[in-house]
Amino acid sequence: MAQDRERDEAQNVALGASLSVRWVQGFPRQNVHFVNDSTICYPCGNFVIFINIETKKKTVLQCMNGIVGVVATNVPYEVVAFSDRRLRPLIYIYNFPGLTRRTKLKGNVLLDYTLLSFSYCGTYLASYSSLPEFELALWNWESGVILCKKSQPGIDVSQMTFNPMNWHQLCLSSPSAVTVWTIERSNQEHYLKAKSVKLPMEDGSFCNETDVVFPQSLPKDPIYGPVLPVSAIAGLVGEEAETFRPKDDLYALLHPTMHCWTPTSDLYVGCEEGHLLMISGENLKVTVLNKIEDGPPRVGRNFVSPVTMAYQKGGVLASGIDGFVYSFLIKDTNYKVEDFLEVEGPVEHLMFSPSYRMLLIQTDKGSIYIYTFDKEPTFEKLLAACDGKFQATDFITPGNEYCMTLTQSGEVCVWGIEDGACVSKIYLNIPATVLACSPSSLSAAVGTEDGFVHFLDIQDVESPHSVHTAYLSESPVQHLLYDQRGMYLLVGTSEGHVFVINAKPSSLFQILGFIEVGKGILQISTVSPLETDVVEVMVLSPLPETGRSRLEIFTLPKILPQVSASFADERGRLRDAFIHKFVYEIEHALSSAVLNFQSNRIYGFCNQVPYICSYLLPEKETFVRCRSHSHQGHGIQSVRISMDGQSILVNGKDDSTLVNLRWRQFGGNLANEILEYSQQLSTYLKNTMDEENDYLSIAKKDSLDLGSEPEHAINENVRLSVDSLQEELVKVDNTAEIPWIQQKSQEAIKNEVKLFSNKRKEIKRGIKALAKTILDMMEENEAVDNIAKLEQQEFGLDLEELERLHDESEEEVAKIRKDAEMQNLAKRYLAELIKEECWNSMAVKGRALKCFHIPCVVENFPMKERTDEELKELKRVVQQKKIEAECLKLQKEIVEVQSAITLVKKHHEEEDEEEEEDGTAKDTNLPNYLLGSLSTDFRVHTSLLSSQLELHSREEKINQIILLKDIIYKVKTAFNSEFDAAYKQKEIEIARVKEKNVRIQEIVLDLELEESVWQPEFEDCEKPERTLIVESTEITAQRHVNPWQKAKTELLVTREMERLLLSRGPNTRRRALMDMMGGVLEVKKEDILRMVIPQPAFMSKPDALWSEEERKQFKAYEKKVKELNEERDKYRKSLETEMKKLQNSIQESTQNFDEHLKRLFERRVRAEMVVSQEELKINNLVFSLLLDEEISSREAFLNNYLARKQEEKSQTTEAIRKSREDLDMYKEHYDNLLAEDKVLDRSFKKEFSEIPSHQVDILYKLFKRRPRIHKQKVHSDTTSLVPFGERPGSGKLNKDAFAQLMKAMDDLDSINNMPEGLDPSVWEHFCMTRRAKVENEQKVKQKAAGLIEMVAFLQRRTEDDEKVQHEIEKVFHELILLQEDKVKFQLNLTIQILLKQGQVELENFQLLLDYSDAILINKNIIEDLNSAIRTQGQKKVASMMESKEIHKGIFQIEWEHKKMEMEMEDLNQKAWDIQMLFFSRDRQKYLNEPNYETLIAIQIGIMEQTIAVLDKTHKKNVENCKKLLKKLRRCSNQKDVANYTLSCNLREELVAVSERKDICNAVGSTLTCEKIAKERYENMMQHQKLTKISKEQAEQISILQAEVERLRMKTFPALVQM
Repeated sequence: MAQDRERDEAQNVALGASLSVRWVQGFPRQNVHFVNDSTICYPCGNFVIFINIETKKKTVLQCMNGIVGVVATNVPYEVVAFSDRRLRPLIYIYNFPGLTRRTKLKGNVLLDYTLLSFSYCGTYLASYSSLPEFELALWNWESGVILCKKSQPGIDVSQMTFNPMNWHQLCLSSPSAVTVWTIERSNQEHYLKAKSVKLPMEDGSFCNETDVVFPQSLPKDPIYGPVLPVSAIAGLVGEEAETFRPKDDLYALLHPTMHCWTPTSDLYVGCEEGHLLMISGENLKVTVLNKIEDGPPRVGRNFVSPVTMAYQKGGVLASGIDGFVYSFLIKDTNYKVEDFLEVEGPVEHLMFSPSYRMLLIQTDKGSIYIYTFDKEPTFEKLLAACDGKFQATDFITPGNEYCMTLTQSGEVCVWGIEDGACVSKIYLNIPATVLACSPSSLSAAVGTEDGFVHFLDIQDVESPHSVHTAYLSESPVQHLLYDQRGMYLLVGTSEGHVFVINAKPSSLFQILGFIEVGKGILQISTVSPLETDVVEVMVLSPLPETGRSRLEIFTLPKILPQVSASFADERGRLRDAFIHKFVYEIEHALSSAVLNFQSNRIYGFCNQVPYICSYLLPEKETFVRCRSHSHQGHGIQSVRISMDGQSILVNGKDDSTLVNLRWRQFGGNLANEILEYSQQLSTYLKNTMDEENDYLSIAKKDSLDLGSEPEHAINENVRLSVDSLQEELVKVDNTAEIPWIQQKSQEAIKNEVKLFSNKRKEIKRGIKALAKTILDMMEENEAVDNIAKLEQQEFGLDLEELERLHDESEEEVAKIRKDAEMQNLAKRYLAELIKEECWNSMAVKGRALKCFHIPCVVENFPMKERTDEELKELKRVVQQKKIEAECLKLQKEIVEVQSAITLVKKHHEEEDEEEEEDGTAKDTNLPNYLLGSLSTDFRVHTSLLSSQLELHSREEKINQIILLKDIIYKVKTAFNSEFDAAYKQKEIEIARVKEKNVRIQEIVLDLELEESVWQPEFEDCEKPERTLIVESTEITAQRHVNPWQKAKTELLVTREMERLLLSRGPNTRRRALMDMMGGVLEVKKEDILRMVIPQPAFMSKPDALWSEEERKQFKAYEKKVKELNEERDKYRKSLETEMKKLQNSIQESTQNFDEHLKRLFERRVRAEMVVSQEELKINNLVFSLLLDEEISSREAFLNNYLARKQEEKSQTTEAIRKSREDLDMYKEHYDNLLAEDKVLDRSFKKEFSEIPSHQVDILYKLFKRRPRIHKQKVHSDTTSLVPFGERPGSGKLNKDAFAQLMKAMDDLDSINNMPEGLDPSVWEHFCMTRRAKVENEQKVKQKAAGLIEMVAFLQRRTEDDEKVQHEIEKVFHELILLQEDKVKFQLNLTIQILLKQGQVELENFQLLLDYSDAILINKNIIEDLNSAIRTQGQKKVASMMESKEIHKGIFQIEWEHKKMEMEMEDLNQKAWDIQMLFFSRDRQKYLNEPNYETLIAIQIGIMEQTIAVLDKTHKKNVENCKKLLKKLRRCSNQKDVANYTLSCNLREELVAVSERKDICNAVGSTLTCEKIAKERYENMMQHQKLTKISKEQAEQISILQAEVERLRMKTFPALVQM
């Protein structure tokens, strides 16, 4: 980065100009960090901004390689780390406040770092990268190396923090998991070890998860084989089986949002569901804290889950999304929520200062607040963020003091140029888009998305206010631009309109007109030279259809405000001829274009080529270059240069950063030209600005109305209501504001209406007259004949409109018809699919048969045709079975022939072979009870089936399944053949009934009976193909008939009528036959019932008037009538008899069919039974195959798991070996260093043996003396605020302590501390020796700490190795059990046996399922044995009957005698028992308690529960003893280590003692004796001296006692006897 900066600076110097960053204005999007107790920092775009809390001063650090990624700070070292966002990013470490780069860290991350975190102790930095590596790395940032790293694919981490009390722990949390990483160190090697936290469910409860690898709670199934884990059932054999869980076992867990550490190394975790968790740092046990509600619920609060947390003493501070900071007071497992602070908006981040005196509060918009803990707490806003990102920027004329910014929400800010301080703000509360400042007055214009332009008065930069609003159009304003002299304001909208507004406030910002240009305006450029009276305007717009650009250039004269009415038409559009508008097309797709100062050249920038296109001029080289933004933030949105060219404002597009650049070096001709032009322009604008500013000052805001009449809302405007028959002007009240362009359009329409009103009235009158004429013609047309009547459509005057409406209706009908056709097509397609699947694909269609008289239905078996693959597989299995049978037969023949040669003679061989072959044939045909089904009842060949007792291998089971499916197919085929025969029989019966019903119907008609003839028919279930055919009678909707079909039908009907008329010509013969003989030539017998004898004509006369002849005729008539009646009766009876006979025949035949169908129904039931039996056998075989696959999967998984564990075991063994080697080497170095330290101590006197001994003793005491290092006293208030207390010292603190120790040694080495009489050279040598001793002691301490750490590391590796070894043993044990279960499963087969009802009886219905001691034998063996036993038994019974008859009398007498004796004894015993009868409480309870057995069962249950509790307690005690034993073993190991250390120390002490003994022996005894004599002499002299002194003191004491006695006697009065 520094090299890039130097390269840019060198290039700029070579070009004669360079830029530098004056200030940067932006607001935090990431978390803000403390660098020290008084400075915070945050990233913003390409910069890191530092703010001093006390002075509010900002310092900027620029990242030259792109946008700043993540930032982290280290307070003890006062360094800042940040990453850049580019391909293969780097991490930079900078010192503060010097802002010099300390180091650069380069890793293997491809895209971006997402998290950085410093450890409090040591020079450790943790980094985390997201996609694609998801890598956690631990750095030593001082040396710039990666100590260790670990990848966890697919896990996005949201927060990463070190444990403040222990740098060995690192917590990473994401919305779905919390992971605690342990950093283990052995000498210079570092290792990362992760352990996930088991989170509760969403309701706060914990789920009992079972061990997936080695489940302990699986049920045992003695019948269907072993029960395996779900991973084996799923067929998983890899690593995914270790974490696989079914969908039903997955539960929604809590979602962590934020975490923080406590001084006890515990974790507080806030969750999205509102729970607060406490995680133990030792065992990661999770505790859900209970919330205590003291008062009423808070109204209007939206606090659900903590967004951020910060730990404090006694709890945490947390914030939600409701703008409140809460204090969680935590005690044990409960916490109470209290309001702590209220902020303006939602809080996004909380952080304490290093001294915990201040609390930093960051909102979601980027505002920063500081809450100071003091006697009187203070709360102030440190940084006020703008409402959204910067949308536009511009300088306030002349551009050397202030600038303005605009946000999307309409917030306008005024900033100082020098320091970037916010001077004032104004909130417009509108969706703003662009901003521009006027060069001719202290005013600014703001464009909005609603089409408004707001004008602001900025004379007083501390209180800007809106003075005018112009509503131009409804489309958004995209461009605002003042010309260089500030005469006109050009406003570009999205519709392609460029409005021209008078920029002078004195004109009330008059709208002069608009120009229509292309839509999607990219840029507007103006040139307004001082020496001309025109403004050249160029508008750039795209041509997306051709990939080119369009330039439209026009001229605005200075006198346009005076002549705007003549330059614009009635609708406000400026005429092209007056403004000299020209349109050009550019072959490149330009994104920006400007006019040069002379207005004769165009400079454009094309995205397709990386340079500026200059038309008609050569290319220009770069004048100056400075990087302020990067492509990661989508580049620069806008650039503004002040009028004097000294300041440049650069606004980023997406990074919300505003950068102010200034010239570091600026000169040359171009600089002189810029300065000269700015001076001229300032001079020119001075007078105009003074006048306009005076007007702004004098004019009051109330006097500035919403605008002139043409520009603002009109309360009463004109609305045109146009009708086909009448159009008139209607005035309506409209209080809503309308755009200026619509006002102009309405005014033009109003003027046109007034101008052509007479013409309109004349046209209306003509239309009315024409309409009346047409109505009269239509009435006249209704009165004429149909031939002369015209169609209704012929009276339409507008035939084109009529044709258009007809076409539209036809299109709508066609659309509806097409939709209906598509729906019908979809339904037909679905029907075809269903028909193909359920009907066409069936070789045997499913149908049913019903009885004629009873409710019985028999269905056949629908069957599909077997595929070629199935037939091929079946053929293969059958061929294989036949081959196996032949091989078995040949093997038996060979064995039997060899045995027959040795046992029997040659002439009996054939008989034996025949008998054996019969036996073999008999054995191959297994009985039904052993076959397991009744398939032989349907004549199905089952000889190819294997015995159920021989199905052990997988291939045999698969072959058996294929054969069983073939048997099912044959059984269904056999039944279907019987069903088809019955179906044909029913068809025959129905045909017979129909034939007989014809005669019965004739008899009923002849007899004139009112009886209905029973006619059987097939129903839909019997003929299901009728369901697939839709009859015309089933369609209820009216059928749509095309015109041509209708005409064809009418023609056919006409022809048929003509044919009938022709066929019914004159038929004289038929008419004569009808008249003479009733239409028949011969009287049939059936006509007797209809025959009537005509009465004689005289019967109409009275009887008295009859003649004799007439009477004879009457008697003949009566005779004939009598005979006819008798014939009728006879014939009627014969018909009735015939009808009954026919009916009985029908009844008999149908009942016979019903009986046959009942037998077929029984056959169907038996077939279903056979199919179910075979399917049950198939299911059992399939289950055994699945179980076999599950066992194989489980075995493969255990083998893979064992391989992984063995590999892990080799790794742990290698780690132990390496750790032990490192420990031995390190211990050797430590022992050498310790020995050197002891040698320095022992050789001290030898080095100073030349000086006197008393000086040596003094030097030795000084040699042992160490300076005291006074720790800095921490203030009590600071100690009370900081919750973490004294944290373990970092490497820097250790170095500082050592430096302080050496500084104190310098004080001890001062010449003032030298003993008297000592040579200075000796003192210098002594000081060097002591300093070497101190340095060596420090090295020994460091080595000792490292040794302890390495021993602990080795112990952990040993524990890991033991754990892995235990898992390996567990896997071996599981494999052994699985092998045993597999063998049992393969040997213990599940067979199906048929049992007849009533032959198996069980007592008390207690079915035993344990057949471990049972065997399965053939039924014939038992029957043969029973027959032999029965024969012998009969013989024995016969012999016994013979002896029975002989001894019968003797036995009877003896029996009676014994009976009497026994009765006597019984009576005596009963008498004695009655006398001695004793009723105990148990007997009484037995007699009195009705449910005695239930009571006994309850007591047994209580005893079983007691035994279970005792067993559980015993197991618990055993576990406790095991834990105690493990703890004692650990203590024993620790004691062994301590004993080993003591033995090492003892060895060293023995060496020292032996050395001292050698020294004493070397010195000799002479000096020792002289020294002893001298000491004795001195002691004697001292004793004599002390004795002399004691005598003198005794004499003095006696004298003093006498004096005391004398004085006492002198004091008391003397009493003399009188």
